Amino acid sequence: MRVGVIGAGIMGADHVTTLHGMVSGAEVAIVADIDLDRATAAAARAGAEATTDPASVIAESDAVIIASHDSTHAELTLACLDAGRPVLCEKPLAPTVADCEKIVAADSGGLVSLGFMRRFDPTHVALKAAIPQIGQPLVVHCVSRNVSSGPGSTSASLITNSAIHEFDSVPWLLDSPIVEVSWHAGRSAHGELQDPQIMLLRNDNGVLTTLEVFLNARHGYVTRCEIVGDEGALTLPEPPQVIVDSGLRRATEYAADWRPRYADAYRVELQAWVDALAAGAPTPLATAADGLRATAVAEAMIQSMKDGRTVTV
Repeated sequence: MRVGVIGAGIMGADHVTTLHGMVSGAEVAIVADIDLDRATAAAARAGAEATTDPASVIAESDAVIIASHDSTHAELTLACLDAGRPVLCEKPLAPTVADCEKIVAADSGGLVSLGFMRRFDPTHVALKAAIPQIGQPLVVHCVSRNVSSGPGSTSASLITNSAIHEFDSVPWLLDSPIVEVSWHAGRSAHGELQDPQIMLLRNDNGVLTTLEVFLNARHGYVTRCEIVGDEGALTLPEPPQVIVDSGLRRATEYAADWRPRYADAYRVELQAWVDALAAGAPTPLATAADGLRATAVAEAMIQSMKDGRTVTV
């Protein structure tokens, strides 16, 4: 299967490497980026063609991965659908509900898969499977921290680009949609950017989730999740860590970004996507409808940020 990749930044280049070296049944055929040097560098990892034209990727590939800027996702996904190409779009499906609705309406053949990789992370899968052991879930606590935010980040983009992972993973874990949200913040660690942010999510089954998003935490990448039930609690463990003990201090050294933490998740996700396409089976990944639901939660959260009130999704 000839796979084309649109976007050769951190995520796109990583997908090229993973597809080329760790996924069977597919080869990287062509890579596009607005920066030809960046596209060329990523394509060289797989002996693929490089271009600045995303239309060439869609025309010359059997399936397409979209890892370009969030603002391009809707247009490129719709172009793939127009061409009849299966597409794996990185989250978010689109930054607005209106654009997501256009994609859902156009995806009558189920060609869209969405890159919410936590559904394939072994620890998240184990966490979901263990929930019956703690009775009825009551409260979920989530933490998402990074070393630094990307260029051009805004208070709203922390929601649409980072917190959106939990907007998918929490409903997936609990088998219940998010129906109500509220946004909160105190002191900021990064100038005008409101960071960290604290968010409250209420699912349709009554479970309340607290979510801390802190993208300029400096010390390293951290994902945590605890589910508290009426008969026990589950904690998502951190990955293996290096402990520094000099006699004067003892500290945990975290990875600089999310890629080491979720390397297995991306690999398993890509293999599952390729296998399903080869078998003509429905996608095992998140769907366009899942992407619409996550973006609807994000829009409600941004409204809460602006209005200072609880918002119904």
